[in-house]
Amino acid sequence: MAERTVFQSISRKHVTSLAPTATVRDAACVMTRANCGSVLVMEPPDSILGILTERDLMTRVLARGLDPDATSVRAVMTPNPICVTPETLVSDAVVLMLERGFRHLPLVSGTKVLGVFSVRDALPREIGAALSQTEFNEQVNDVLG
Repeated sequence: MAERTVFQSISRKHVTSLAPTATVRDAACVMTRANCGSVLVMEPPDSILGILTERDLMTRVLARGLDPDATSVRAVMTPNPICVTPETLVSDAVVLMLERGFRHLPLVSGTKVLGVFSVRDALPREIGAALSQTEFNEQVNDVLG
């Protein structure tokens, strides 16, 4: 069986993005609604300026005591992120992530942004299903008290 590519592995085949002038609170709300761990910072039509992740929110905003309503995503994003193509093998993407300390890689074909490959996308399907079941069980336990 051939190894999956990052495009075959990404769970979301749409782009979650914001303008560089958006606030950190806007980014947190967008990520929460989309249930994702990153948002691309873009200028139209498809120009990636940076990426903002959950880790960035914690280390660059909360830990520094910045006001999420007054801080723009441009001020705390990772600029010019390394991108991968749809044909990149999952193993190659994971090696890049491990070597560089990333958990998210924008997926780009030519000038078109296709989505973001995350470390979670690299997990085997069975582990992903188990994680989903675990999260569901935790939610049920929270409801039941």
